[in-house]
Amino acid sequence: MPATPESLPVDQGPPAGPADIRLVVSDMDGTLLDDDKRIPDGLWPMLAELRRRGVLFSPASGRQYATLARQFAEVADGMVFIAENGTYVVRDGVELSSDPLHGRVVAALARAVRELAADGVDVGAVVCGKRSAYVERTDEAFLTEVRRYYVENRIVDDLTAVDDEVLKVALFDFGSAERTTAPALQAFTATHQVVVSGEHWVDVMNATANKGAALRGLQRELGITPAQTMVFGDYLNDLEMLDAADWSFAVAGAHPEVVRRARHLAPSNNDNGVLRTIARVLGI
Repeated sequence: MPATPESLPVDQGPPAGPADIRLVVSDMDGTLLDDDKRIPDGLWPMLAELRRRGVLFSPASGRQYATLARQFAEVADGMVFIAENGTYVVRDGVELSSDPLHGRVVAALARAVRELAADGVDVGAVVCGKRSAYVERTDEAFLTEVRRYYVENRIVDDLTAVDDEVLKVALFDFGSAERTTAPALQAFTATHQVVVSGEHWVDVMNATANKGAALRGLQRELGITPAQTMVFGDYLNDLEMLDAADWSFAVAGAHPEVVRRARHLAPSNNDNGVLRTIARVLGI
């Protein structure tokens, strides 16, 4: 008898499959990647097996599309990339959906970050466009963090004058993003998403934009149901995505709110939790 989500207590691993899964979606940092930001070696044969079975695998990340496309370059044909926390969805180089910010909001956020920095917060902004990411801050420590997630990046004199469709504004706080930078952006929360996406990152997007909205749009496009969807996440920017799948997993070590929201638990990112769970549920 196939496994069903209802048969999986949140505090136990899933039973052996197979289950009728058509779409597997995984967050990257803290979920699929280990703590050293490495893709597990077992992912490549797993992707080949999923493709053989007609199961689509989709990375869903706060990373930019160019970064994801480079990471999965050898297997990118037909793959759907949910980039920039759901604000940009691309398949085979063709945009499926996007949700760009208004220029006035981008400028206001750039000014807010400048004020935070002037008040002594060690923070910098990344304006995330479709063509590139843009930064004003030029110190190597900040640029090193930016390059981890944005392979296409440019230093500009003025972030309020960026000429690109801006998908989100990401803020990197060398301290605690949840305790310092996110509360300082309270003025934007009434009209926009202000999401803590990692220990040091806060993303600001349109109120309509999140990984879950992107996933639901993809499910409609492909005719795939939540019952046929498996999702993995670890941080607050994954919450809405977890809601869009019956097979929703928080990896061990995930943010407490993610653990509460997910239906089930998977082993940690350092224990190949995503791959082990896929293999078990699908009977691979």
